Amino acid sequence: MTLLELEDAFTRLTLAPELGGSIVNWVVRSTGKPLLRHTDTHALNTGLPGKLGCFPLVPWSNRIAQGGFDCPDGWLALSPNSVTDPLPIHGSAWQQPWQVVSTTPDEVILQLDSACPFAYCARQRFHLSEGKLSIELSVTHLAEQPAWHGLGLHPYLPRTANTQLQAPARQVWFCDSAKLPTHLDEVPAHWDFQQLKGLPETLVDNGFCEWDGHCLIQQPDLGYELQCQASGSDYYLLYCPVDLGFFCIEPVSHPVNAHHLPGRPGLRLLEQGQSAELGFSLQYRAL
Repeated sequence: MTLLELEDAFTRLTLAPELGGSIVNWVVRSTGKPLLRHTDTHALNTGLPGKLGCFPLVPWSNRIAQGGFDCPDGWLALSPNSVTDPLPIHGSAWQQPWQVVSTTPDEVILQLDSACPFAYCARQRFHLSEGKLSIELSVTHLAEQPAWHGLGLHPYLPRTANTQLQAPARQVWFCDSAKLPTHLDEVPAHWDFQQLKGLPETLVDNGFCEWDGHCLIQQPDLGYELQCQASGSDYYLLYCPVDLGFFCIEPVSHPVNAHHLPGRPGLRLLEQGQSAELGFSLQYRAL
């Protein structure tokens, strides 16, 4: 397996193009502290992007119900694509090897030309400078018939007893037992991250709406904070499993199962040659 590395004055980034164009690790050079969830050799050898630091979500984020979705030329059937979930999840880009387009001392560009579930070309640009990791994700529709597209990134972040999050949002989707959204409502107090606060002790796996793209992650036990900003993303998914030592805040262009929500919020109907983009930057600062 080919691994690529970028280094700046403060941090080191490791990428695995062949494993879904994923980030393996991002660490503080001086201390080795993980900025994304640490990936050890065992996790890398599983060959599963979901065991790594971050992977791309193309051409949609999270779950789709009803076995597919409508496109202008008819129904696009989908099959489950993960042994851990009964529904199609996270698109198809994370399960295919990406190609290296170019590398420089501070930048890597990866590309995927995919035929599944329709023809598209995805690109990721990783740029590292002065402790700031910038990720640009884009998709270009290549099929003759138009299709709905969505984008996202799925970073896994360390969670300690004192991890704190600030990520203002006005509304949240509540979910059923299948983790599909049922209704949109105001954010309850225990999920309100208008100000810095600790993560909930109970499971969270929900989509938050009306987000301005800014979030702050403080890691006092690890000695740093991350100031983050997303573009092309009015939503984030917050996943806080219980007792697993990580959490995820995922910038996404649309809510879960948007293909079956009224108005298909956040999705883009792309014609052949049309593109969509999403960006996410994470600025490391020592505490």
